[in-house]
Amino acid sequence: MAKDGSTAATHGTATGSGDIARSLELLWGTGDRPSRGPKPGLTLDRIVTAAVAVADAEGLAAVSMRRLSTELGTGTMSLYRYVPGKAELLDLMLDRVLGEPLPSDGELPVEAPPADWRASIDAMARTYLDNLRRHPWLLKINQARTVLGPSALRGLELSLTALRSMGLRDPELISVIITVNSFVEGLARTRADAAEAVRETGLSDQEFWDNQSPYLERAMLSGAYPMMASLAEDTFSAEFDHFEFGLRRLIAGFEALVEGRTAERAADGAADKAAHGTADGTADGTADGTADGTADGTAERTAARK
Repeated sequence: MAKDGSTAATHGTATGSGDIARSLELLWGTGDRPSRGPKPGLTLDRIVTAAVAVADAEGLAAVSMRRLSTELGTGTMSLYRYVPGKAELLDLMLDRVLGEPLPSDGELPVEAPPADWRASIDAMARTYLDNLRRHPWLLKINQARTVLGPSALRGLELSLTALRSMGLRDPELISVIITVNSFVEGLARTRADAAEAVRETGLSDQEFWDNQSPYLERAMLSGAYPMMASLAEDTFSAEFDHFEFGLRRLIAGFEALVEGRTAERAADGAADKAAHGTADGTADGTADGTADGTADGTAERTAARK
């Protein structure tokens, strides 16, 4: 494994691809400061901060131990006293940016989570979208095997707490988070890819579609695409907010699920109550009938003896 992250496994596109034990030590604060040799003033926090700044400005590919040593004014080998390489550094960078909207350890949130789970999902989606806009390199990495640090766990804790009132099963709550995040990532990736295409080609979106316009007009007039030809002029308008539309539909879908589950629980409760009431009534009636019959029989036998 090359320290500069030159191998396929450590080139900085997948979390959890380095020394997992070392990443966990650094994330959880058990290996922050080397015992000897570092340049005074150099800290793990400064290294991660510099790495995030470079990634934000130039993309993840620009992050290297050599580049960071230049940014920090230190020798490259000094960085390795703090972090083994780019793969482990990526784990630290991810946990750093995931924790940006969250309070520090030991602090209470500035605002309590919304009491309504719908507002919580709305806030969750908007916060994540804002994070992806500020750090577009997040869309370039494989987070399938994320090394969980304190920020990632704190974020998951807050999300689950806010969604608990939905009354869903635990795996379903996790699925709600995955669904919302996947929706946000999809839209953010489309926007990021469009911006990247402009940078790489030098053509604006308008120029790109203007080049295709004569061919598309002929295709529409051919009669081969009647559905496409019938679309309104503003169908592909940039003014239509796909994020708002999709988020509202997601929340409406979850609302229908929660309402259905609530109705099911109410029906089950009513059925259980009715069943218990029938059982209790049968038992009471049997007991009363037995007691009455016994009393009548005893009275009749006593009268006959007399």
